[in-house]
Amino acid sequence: MRFKPKPLKSDVKFECKFCLDCCRGRFIYLTLHDIKNIMRRGHDPQDFILLTAEEGKIRFVLAYREWDLGCVFHDPETGKCKIHDYNPLICQIYPFMVSYKPLGIEGEEPFEYNGEKLWLYYDESCPGIGEGKEVITREEVAELGVRFHKEFEKTDLEGLNSLLNGENNGT
Repeated sequence: MRFKPKPLKSDVKFECKFCLDCCRGRFIYLTLHDIKNIMRRGHDPQDFILLTAEEGKIRFVLAYREWDLGCVFHDPETGKCKIHDYNPLICQIYPFMVSYKPLGIEGEEPFEYNGEKLWLYYDESCPGIGEGKEVITREEVAELGVRFHKEFEKTDLEGLNSLLNGENNGT
């Protein structure tokens, strides 16, 4: 299912319902830090990294199963993530999204975070929004989004080669 952005105008309760939508049928982008973190726990990068080209750049995404387009670390029986304790940054952000420009959605407004204007959204198709006891703040969403953007921009093929060669300068 595609992300259906709705402006995040206030802090919100969120509890994952293990509906599986975030783990299937979409690219799950990886940073060099994500790759290093997963490798450090004994996973072979050949088993979990796919390459894609976007806007003239090589990007890394989590591999997926062909039969259901689910992430290779997603357990289809339980709905749980096998690497949840060290999952990629983009997974930690979902069902939220941070943009450096407005998407043109009714009701959106900029959010000031550390001197930057950001636009915050949530996936209105996610059944966990508004559920549970944990409150996710807009500051937390902004922090994760900014961190992902910075790490993602410095993620490149050269950095991956360094990681694969045992060098530590990719993160």
